[in-house]
Amino acid sequence: MREAPLAHDLLWGMTPAHLPADAPAWARQVLIAGQPVVVRRAMVASGQIAVGLRGASRDQRFAAVVPASALVRCVRPEQLVESVPPGGQPALCALALLKPALDGLGLRWGVTGSVGYQLATGLAVVHPQSDLDLLLRTPTELSRPAARELLGLLESSPCRVDLQLETPSGAIALREWAGDSARVLLKCPTGARLIDNPWQQQAQVA
Repeated sequence: MREAPLAHDLLWGMTPAHLPADAPAWARQVLIAGQPVVVRRAMVASGQIAVGLRGASRDQRFAAVVPASALVRCVRPEQLVESVPPGGQPALCALALLKPALDGLGLRWGVTGSVGYQLATGLAVVHPQSDLDLLLRTPTELSRPAARELLGLLESSPCRVDLQLETPSGAIALREWAGDSARVLLKCPTGARLIDNPWQQQAQVA
């Protein structure tokens, strides 16, 4: 892979041999089946990538690390929305409905979570109660009025939509940035902390 993986990227190439001895049996089966893992935010040794595995149920989640040299393919969330299939489940319908408006923002955006996983693998993991998880790459500051306008657009969707703003410092929830709180929760490799403005990188430990 030419570029370093980012949080929420889907990666192929990890095998059961990369799992620790105490890994659950379902995690080994996921890798035997050739399914991808997702990049998570965590501090790891040089040459390693923090990843998460997902199984068939919500309680089947496992954190692991994999050598970057083992990976053969990377799909980013924005690649999954280049061509959105017609809806079926509410979350898929919401994605199709929101795509024109999100494309019109002029910013890179993508889909994560169960919808992203299904689009990448073809596995039917989306169900009627699934949320739609999105990310929007915001290298420059998104004003709070603009965040509120965007949130209003998402609220009209046929399911709950959770959008993360990917800033140079880490990710924040659109709902928080569109709210009235002076500080918002920033997610980054070193953990979560409250900050005033992620684009100014003025992090303050809560």
